Order: sequence, then C-alpha cells, then structure tokens
Amino acid sequence: MLAKSIALAVVVLVAQSNLVHAQTSRGPAVRLERGMVITKSVRIAPGSYRLGAPASMDSAVITIRGNDLEVDFAGSVLRGVPEGSDPDMAAGVGIRIEGGTNVRVINARVHGYKVGLLARGTLGLKLIDNDFSHNWKPRLMSVVEHESLNDWLSHHKNESDEWLRFGAGAYLADIHGGEIRGNVIEQGMEGLMLVRSDSLLVWNNAIEYNSGVGIGMYRSSDNRIMHNHASFNVRGFSRYYRRGQDSADLLMYEQSSRNIVAFNQMTHGGDGLFLWAGQSTMDTGVGGANDNLFFDNDFSYAPTNAMEATFSRNTFVRNVAKGSDYGLWGGYSFDSKIIDNDFTGNRTGVAIEHGQNNVITDNRFNADTVALYLWGNPIEPSEWGYPKHRDTRSRDYEIARNTFRTSRVALRINGTTGASVTGNRFIWVDSLLVVRDSSKVGMTGNDTSELRATSVGDGLAHRGGPEIPGMPAPLPSGLSHRRSVTAGPVVRNTAPAAPRNAIIVDEWGPYSWKYPRLWPVDSTRANPLRLLVLGPAGRWRVVSRDGVQSVSRTEGAIHSADIVFNPLAVRDTIAVVPAAGGERDWRIELEYVGGETISPRGAKLAVGKPYRFTWSHFEPIAHWDVAFHIWGDSTDPRSKAEAFTALLKSTPLMTRSEPRLDYMWYGPAIKGIPPSKWAAVATSTVTLSAGHYTLRSISDDAARVYVDGDLVIDDWAPHESKVSSVPIAAGRHDIRVEYYQLDG
Repeated sequence: MLAKSIALAVVVLVAQSNLVHAQTSRGPAVRLERGMVITKSVRIAPGSYRLGAPASMDSAVITIRGNDLEVDFAGSVLRGVPEGSDPDMAAGVGIRIEGGTNVRVINARVHGYKVGLLARGTLGLKLIDNDFSHNWKPRLMSVVEHESLNDWLSHHKNESDEWLRFGAGAYLADIHGGEIRGNVIEQGMEGLMLVRSDSLLVWNNAIEYNSGVGIGMYRSSDNRIMHNHASFNVRGFSRYYRRGQDSADLLMYEQSSRNIVAFNQMTHGGDGLFLWAGQSTMDTGVGGANDNLFFDNDFSYAPTNAMEATFSRNTFVRNVAKGSDYGLWGGYSFDSKIIDNDFTGNRTGVAIEHGQNNVITDNRFNADTVALYLWGNPIEPSEWGYPKHRDTRSRDYEIARNTFRTSRVALRINGTTGASVTGNRFIWVDSLLVVRDSSKVGMTGNDTSELRATSVGDGLAHRGGPEIPGMPAPLPSGLSHRRSVTAGPVVRNTAPAAPRNAIIVDEWGPYSWKYPRLWPVDSTRANPLRLLVLGPAGRWRVVSRDGVQSVSRTEGAIHSADIVFNPLAVRDTIAVVPAAGGERDWRIELEYVGGETISPRGAKLAVGKPYRFTWSHFEPIAHWDVAFHIWGDSTDPRSKAEAFTALLKSTPLMTRSEPRLDYMWYGPAIKGIPPSKWAAVATSTVTLSAGHYTLRSISDDAARVYVDGDLVIDDWAPHESKVSSVPIAAGRHDIRVEYYQLDG
C-alpha cells in the first residue's frame, strides 16, 4: 500500500504540471547594453551581444528588477568571453534577477560567464527555454593514468554562497515558487543550483556533460524535480580509477527535504544521486535531508554510487541502479523505504552501515557481486557529533519479497541486531547468507528452489546453467510508467546508451559525443599509441602528421555513438608510431565528414561540413635524477630550514632515474620510502624550441621549483593538493624540484 499511495501522488503532480502556463506580455524590442537595468516587460532585439562582465558576483551585465514582467530574449546570444576561449577565462554574471514577483525569462542564450544567470529573492520565478551552456569550468589536473586530488570537490558549506566559487549555469537563491522548464545547461562545471529555494517545478530540462554537478540543492525543500535529462555530470574517471570525485547528476545537501524526484534520466554521473543530511545534522544529530521521494528515475552507470543517501530518512521506489560500484549507499539511513527498485550489475547492490528501521522490499537484485550488505562498526569516527546524539546501531531491517539472482553473495550482515528476511526468492546465488557478529536474523518463507549452486575447490561457488530472463515486477496500481513528458517540448539527451566506459573525461570534463575525437585505448604513454576514433557516425581521414613515423590506418568510419562501446561492434582504432628521436613531441590531425557537430566550445557545423580534430603528445623532459632523504625533528623543513638544506646536500637514502616526475600514491610505491617525513630533490634539463610555454607543478605537502637557479614556484608551506604555474621561455634550462612529505 505504501508504494501504491506514493505513486498515485506523483501521477497527480505530473498532471498538474501541464496546467502551468504564464501569460506572455510582449514589450518593445530593445538592444542589450552593458549595465542595463530592466524594470518592465521587454523583447530583446535578436543578435549576438559580446558584453564582458564585472568580476564581482554582486553585479551583472544585465539586471532585472520588478514585478509581473517578462523578458523575452528572442534567441539572442549574450556572451562574456569570446567564443572559443578556454572556459576558465569566463568571469562575472550575465543576467541578475533581484527580488520581484512573477518574473519570467525566456529564450535567453547566455555563454562565457562565471554564472550565466543569478536570481535572488524572487517569488514566482519562471525560466523557460533558455540555454545557459558553456559557462565557467576549471581545467582538470587528473590524467588517464591517475587522478589528481586537486580535482576533488567539496560542496559541504554554502551558508555564505561558497558554491559560487564553482560558477553555475543558473544559480537560484531564496526563490519561492515558480517553474524551470525546457532549459539547456551543458559544458560548464555546475548546472542548475537551488539554494534555500522551495516550491519550484523543475522539469523537462537537459543538464548534461558538466564537470561538477547537474542539479544541486542546498536547504531547498518542497520542490518537484521531474522528467529531466541530467546525465554525464562527472569528473574523476578513467579505466585506471573510478572516483567521480564527488561530482553528481543530482546533489541534495543540508536539510533539503520533502522533494519529489521522479521520471528523470540521471545516468553516468560521478554519483547519480548524492544526498547528504548536512553539517548541522553531523554536528547535532538533528534533522537531515528527509522525506524525499525518488520515484522511477534511472541513476545507472555511476563511477561510484548510483544513489547515495546518508544520515537521513527517504523513500526510493521503482528506480534503476545499474552498473555502478554501489547501487545505493545508504550509510546511517533510518526509517527509509527501498521498494521495487532494479539493482543490476553493481559491485554492491545496496550497502547500509549503521542503519535503523529500514524496509527493503520487492526489489530485483541481478548479477551484483554482493546484493545487500548491512553492517555496523564497533568504533565510529570520534570527530563526528552525530553518533554522540543518535542511536547508530545497525538494527531492525525488514527484507521481504526481493528477488536475488546470480549474485556472488545475496545477503551479507555484520554487526547487526534484528533482520527479518521473509518471502524472498534466490536464483543461482553462490552464497545465500553470510552473517557475522549479528543476532536476531530470521529467515522464513524464502524460495530457494532455484538456488542450484555448485561448489568448487576454493570453497566458493560458481553459477552455471542458462541465462535467466528478467522478471520485472508489475507497476503499482494506478500508475503508468513514463519517463518523458506528455505535454510541451521534450528535451532529449544525446548520450550513448552504454555502460560506464562511455564516460570519457579529459582536461575540461566529460566528452559530449557531439563531435569526433581520438582517445587512447590504454595508457597515453604507450608506444605505439593505439587511439579509438569516436563521435557521431561519419567518415574520417588523416590529413597531417608531424613527428610521426607511421599510422596504421589513414581513413575509416566512425560508428554511431549508440554502439561504440558495444563489445560486439567493430570500432576504428589507429596505432601511431612516433618518429625516431621525436617520441616526446608529435602530432596527428584528422578530418571528419558526417553529421552535425558541436565543438567543445559550442561552435556548430552543419551536416557534411568538415571538422578537424587532433591528438598530440608533448613531453619535452626525457628523464629526471631523483634523490630521496629522510628527515626528522632536527631537520624539520618547517622549522629547521638551514639543517634541512644541509640534509639535501648529504648522501641520500637512494637515487633513481625517472622518465617522469610523477609520484601519486596513497602509500609509497617505491620500496624503502617511508609513508612520512621524507624529502626528494629532482633535477633535469629541458630544451624548448621557439614558442610559448608554461611550467606547472601539482604538489601535496610542499614543493618549490627552481629554473636556472631562480626560485619560480614557492609552495613551501604545507598544503593540500595545489596547482601552481609560471611561464617559461624557449631555450635550454636547468630545472630543480625540492619536495617534502609530512604525515603520510
């Protein structure tokens, strides 16, 4: 009855959304000017407006103030930095809405700003059919082979609009009531951010391919987030690591409660859903991001969690969570309902630590390594206030009428008191139940007639027999299954329907599949280097090469993005062999002809227009000589500078010759290096031909860089991951890097 009553409520809300229409008030056509303040309904004269913004977030190029007004931008383009600029050059605010009642902005195209649109304190705001794409985002420092900790995100504080440092397509603060519909926000860092905002209908938007968050919510409650395409909002992913780095398609933080999230496609995000109660709850144990309903969404193919919801009480009905590390991570969830969801192909289907009174019924677990994992730890983090104010024992679960199919372990229960396991069906499961340090775990009325596992020598079991077809549960009475709207224009995403390996993240964020590109099959350091040719369907050919000895193919075809990552599909791969002596500096250029393309900077080319794309390799330093030293209290670089300098001149612990100065580890990967209190000195020479160059360092805990004896980067005070850069001239240079590590 619970699932049925929730579903009927959603149907009513969908029907009501079709009735939301504001009357259009046409004003005179006006041209945009920097500093313009609009106080009445107007229509903007069509055209392209190149208007740079002040750097301050307290001003804007265009300001809108007033009540009962409509600004129709008529498809005009408002642009901050020039088209084609690197997106970290964007600055300021394009459009600012200050207060007012019943303000409507339609048909705007706003690009090249730190924040496309910033609205504060409006009652009844409507943003309809706008495009806030290609605004600010930072250059990412992770590479194919390993991540950079500098790229990790933290949205934990926003009491003073700290989120504005990340920019946004649209940032709405203290907005009460209104409609956000038909908007497109792509290729920035943050998409649509709702802060202390309530009673909004956010529906039928396309918010995709952003390098941070698609839709973000902070202290925002009683909203409806429905029928949106918000996928591929991701960073921190490659075949070598799957982090997500706390990016998400939907982020819900700090007391965001009573929201309805239904019928959305939110796949391939760092997390599909990332819900966290907030710091106030962590400190006091009070509150949470509670009583949200997640109904009939697809959160699949996240590098980390399809759904994460922690320290809160929520309801999850009829969602899809496939192909992620965790289908649902529900740490410290209480009184939550997980009903009629599809968990398929995850490392763990549902994982809940320290949860209480949770109901897990009528779900389908298929081919998850561990389907359901419940546990409590004897020791919790001492710095958390939450367990000091709340009962955080793992206890009292209802696990009923679920189907567990082809999992290595169906149920793993550790440190838990009270779990009723009744009426479930187990099909081709290796281990049905693994229990440790738990009590009152009851198994009654379960169907194990199709268990049929066969033991093998290692004490586990393997699955055999034919593939068992899917068995979707019937829809709750009164609900028709819909993931696209029934009224108004439907915004479609263009992402390939593919697993996680459809995620490609380069130095500017996720690849959009709207233009052709080359991408390495494996490491970028391989020789020969094998490259996949990806993009919309079409033909390609090699048009130029520099420093290249040979290319395995000089022409071919790109298959449709829908099948590029199908293991059975034939894909074009080219192998590049650099010329002898030029292995560190080479370039290849291809030309594509096929469908419409949209470049990473938003430039469009029509069907049949040639599009050129390249792959280059530039690594001018051939090797580094590295000496390692151990330091102690008497040579502490923070307080004993002279003694530390003398230490670096003494006999080292060891020396190494490295092709790259690129140490990135969570524990020393070089035998003999301790986890803490060590230092390194690396030296090399480089010869640069005529051109413009930048020398960049990424360090944690401390580093300084000398060029020809001059200190050019001074990051000697201990710090977390930090990026620094300086220009370096052409010619021959001696480079010296000094580094020290503190506490592991």
